[in-house]
Amino acid sequence: MKSEALNLAVIDELPLVVIDVQRGGPSTGLPTKSEQTDLLQVLYGRNGESPMPVIAATSPTDCFDAAFAACKMALEHMTPVVLLTDAFIANGSSAWKLPNLEDLPEIRPHYATEAQRYKYTPYKREEYSNVRYWAVPGMEGYEHILGGLEKDGKTGAISTDAENHHLMDNLRFDKVARIPVPDLEVQGDKDDADLLIVGFGSTYGHLYSAMQELRAKGHKIALAQFKYVNPLPKNTAEVLSRYNKVVVAEQNLGQLAALLRIRINNFAPYQYNQVKGQPFVVQELVQGFERLLTLPAPKDEYGTFYSRILQ
Repeated sequence: MKSEALNLAVIDELPLVVIDVQRGGPSTGLPTKSEQTDLLQVLYGRNGESPMPVIAATSPTDCFDAAFAACKMALEHMTPVVLLTDAFIANGSSAWKLPNLEDLPEIRPHYATEAQRYKYTPYKREEYSNVRYWAVPGMEGYEHILGGLEKDGKTGAISTDAENHHLMDNLRFDKVARIPVPDLEVQGDKDDADLLIVGFGSTYGHLYSAMQELRAKGHKIALAQFKYVNPLPKNTAEVLSRYNKVVVAEQNLGQLAALLRIRINNFAPYQYNQVKGQPFVVQELVQGFERLLTLPAPKDEYGTFYSRILQ
């Protein structure tokens, strides 16, 4: 039922923020424990082509900024947005300085214009962003139809036309793909790392600590932590292809690694996966990554890319 509700927000192109606090599964398997196992669900767990932006908070102190970014994105791009946290963040705490509200970036909803009054159609779009114009219910002269059935892209009337449906699917997908997000940043030995560690969301602190311990031992290590998972930062492929060895570390069985393989041609990372309902242990990460540094680059004798899973 929740999936259907999200789908309704997608096809109607409504601003909505959904907070997914991930915990151990499947079902109610470990309801008080922490995992990162909902990533593919929030990306693809709906019927039809149903694209939604996904933001993953990296710490308890990042939750405000991530939630603000999700609200700004939802309102300015007329789309539902998922904010991913998990039980580790939900039960965590840290000192956090209250921001000056006047310093926060302005949120500018894409409201219908006065020139559209009495000739408004719900899926008329801003040319560059493909964002539809928002007529708030009750505004005289902007009456329109929304609902779960496909609509004609010009009139907003219910339509089962094949070409129109193909067009609308592409427009909804393209709108999300065009949402600007910050570039992926690399920390540590970003220019000459022998290993790039990649993660997303709440594992940032553990992965950063592991990187620093490895660097203290004399290893060349870098870290790239994803906060914006859909759309991916524009420089993602360029960053990840810069390093001979990349390991994607996540608290699931390889969901981010799978997404990156889909989006980036010939990307073949190592994987470090744990699904224990517990946060990573920094010393275990250090030991696993040190073993990885002794392995050859991830290609077989035929030059074909493949992945190794560190146990």
